[in-house]
Amino acid sequence: MTTGPYDSISKQSDLIRRHELKPSEIIERCCARIESFDGRLESFQTTWLDNAKTAAQAADKAIESGHRIGPFHGLPFALKDIVELEGQITTAGCLMRKNQRSTSTAIIARRLLAAGGVLLGKTKTVEFAFGGWGTNQHMGTPWNPWDPNRRRTPGGSSSGSGVAVAAGLAGCAVGTDTGGSVRLPAAWCGIVGLKVTEGILPTEGIVPLSHTLDTPGPMARCVADVALMFETLQGRAPAAIDHDREHGRGLWFELGRGVEGLKVGALPSSERAYVADDVLDLYDTALETLRQRGARIDTFDLPQGFDDLKQASGTIMAAEGYYHHGDLYEDANATLDDAVRARILAGAGISAAQYISASQQRLQDQAIFQRVFGGFDVLLTPTTRTTAVPLDEVDQTATPAHFTRAGNYLGLCSLSLPMGLTPQNLPGALQVMAPAYCESMVLRVGSEFEQHAAPIGPPPL
Repeated sequence: MTTGPYDSISKQSDLIRRHELKPSEIIERCCARIESFDGRLESFQTTWLDNAKTAAQAADKAIESGHRIGPFHGLPFALKDIVELEGQITTAGCLMRKNQRSTSTAIIARRLLAAGGVLLGKTKTVEFAFGGWGTNQHMGTPWNPWDPNRRRTPGGSSSGSGVAVAAGLAGCAVGTDTGGSVRLPAAWCGIVGLKVTEGILPTEGIVPLSHTLDTPGPMARCVADVALMFETLQGRAPAAIDHDREHGRGLWFELGRGVEGLKVGALPSSERAYVADDVLDLYDTALETLRQRGARIDTFDLPQGFDDLKQASGTIMAAEGYYHHGDLYEDANATLDDAVRARILAGAGISAAQYISASQQRLQDQAIFQRVFGGFDVLLTPTTRTTAVPLDEVDQTATPAHFTRAGNYLGLCSLSLPMGLTPQNLPGALQVMAPAYCESMVLRVGSEFEQHAAPIGPPPL
């Protein structure tokens, strides 16, 4: 059976299980699309297409002989190029690391490979994952596929992962999120991205930016695909994931529960003022869709504005980014991204007292927010204030992470998914936020919305 390049990995997994589709067929198509489109899109930093084809053929034989590992067996994925693979170069988006080979493999990469996933390659990233626009001065900025005529922001820092999945070059991809770096590219590229609770997925083997705020996360074309990746990234037994999917249990039960009776927080007027009209129209339509499905929509009175939370998060991010990479950026002769250099070196001026104060304030803000959040199941915002911005209009001194940084700072989990297209045919995205360890809740709400919202379709490649 043949399938299309934008089919979900969940559908592909089911077809593989029923012997109606071979992994090699999926991988051959991915490889062909990479060879056809990535010369322009520049989503991949490096690819291993021959290795991927070999792995897919091995998966064919294993599955044909009754040795299917589980639902991720034979599915194509990509890794953001800050995730280590033993013996392979991990640039972290930095030209100075173009020959730096990893000595070990990240835990999350091992889990995807152990589940039978087929790795296509590494995707481009903002230098050391420090930037929300998705640009990279020396290693290349991926082309957002939603505008074939004008270069627009792909979203960062997991820019290549967002573009590769959106363009049908990879079925799913791993990103990382420190202040929005999974959700921003998911939003602007029209896919789904999950920012997980800090600590729920291991960061060992991932080049750090901010060890306090960094979280790896799945990026895919629909909520069910993100859920499948999330369970696999957690290291759950593939047979257990198979069982839950087949019988509608565990997380898969939650995906089908709907939103009737849930109390959903909507933005107050003070925050709506930050959002562009075309995105706000999509947001209001999304709220009405969930209201019609039985959700109770009430205004969420924020104890602090998102802009305040964004600034507080930035202090921690800059201080820890300087701790990890400051020596490199202090070298005036090093070939580095000018925008990222400014962000990293800003951390040099943060004293130990200021850093500790910010860390302590974070705990206090989390406690205050948790009390206010107590009356709501989820909070809904647009993921971004605008659609993807033309590259020649980007202000590198600002950040697009107005609504996303709060998720990391407050220790929340968050989901970004498409909520429709604007009159310019650019995706707008909905962010579903919930307290820590409530990934099942954000996926539940996202799944219900996805089922009843008009699909945006593929980008105009």
